Amino acid sequence: MEFRMEFSPKSFETKLKHSDKLFLAGSCFTEQIGLKLSHHKFRTLENPNGILFNPVSIARSISSYIANKNYTAEDLFFNNERWGSWDHHTRFSNPEQAACLQNINQSQTRAHDFLKNSNWLLLTLGSSFVYELKNERVVANCHKVPTDKFNKKLLSSDEVVACLKSMIEELMVFNPNIKIIFTISPVRHLRDGFVENNRSKANLINAVHALVDSNSSSYYFPAYELVIDDLRDYRFFAEDMVHPNYQATNYVWEKFKNGCIDESSLQLMKEISIINSARNHKPFNAQSNQHKEFLKTNLERAKTLMSHHSYLDLNEEIRYFEN
Repeated sequence: MEFRMEFSPKSFETKLKHSDKLFLAGSCFTEQIGLKLSHHKFRTLENPNGILFNPVSIARSISSYIANKNYTAEDLFFNNERWGSWDHHTRFSNPEQAACLQNINQSQTRAHDFLKNSNWLLLTLGSSFVYELKNERVVANCHKVPTDKFNKKLLSSDEVVACLKSMIEELMVFNPNIKIIFTISPVRHLRDGFVENNRSKANLINAVHALVDSNSSSYYFPAYELVIDDLRDYRFFAEDMVHPNYQATNYVWEKFKNGCIDESSLQLMKEISIINSARNHKPFNAQSNQHKEFLKTNLERAKTLMSHHSYLDLNEEIRYFEN
């Protein structure tokens, strides 16, 4: 007897290679997948503006990296004794205006340089609800400013398509060889309401498929469907019943690996996992000959991998094994 319907996403025609550079932006689910990729020594850059949920803010952030926008004091606001930016997550907020601007602009420059040479852009959309400062603009984060300062709006599928299509056109001029992976975050925004959350996700799904269907360089990875329709059980959610838990995230990661990463890279990832495990190994006797031989073996393994893959950075692990 079967108690669930499992499915495996369709494999990408062009798959990620370990030598590729991956730029990731969007919701907190982006950072969970980014952490898995960086753990396996992929070259990644995650959320230079911090976590972003709505497509308007995500598109605006990508456009700002393309333009290498330099933020000034006029772009900031002061609230709760901290300077912040309506385009950025609260992690950039700072009691000192100069420090806030410095952190933002350093992140902008790094994002511009990385995006210019990236092979892939992975965008995870979280919600089609946006919050607008009254008579002004959509914000990426409300920064705990009272809700009466904002108008809440549900974007239609057409509005989501319009803002992302414009961004994609800019991106293809800036980096013609880049490919895009769209995902919808499986994190449920239940503070909006059950019905409202489903309407929000539906608009994102319709918009993303319209974009993928019209752009041969774009792909869709069904992270949302894997959690909501495949796992489909509250035991795969954290205690808040909103965020996928560790087990669910690993399940999605395994599906992502098998469908989106090429075979040679999967083999290399296995080698890197051996080095990661050795790096985290806690010896019973650190002074024993057996442990010294263990360190030597993994030191040679790490050096060999780096000599065969020039883009691979295992310097931290090599220093650990040497010491």
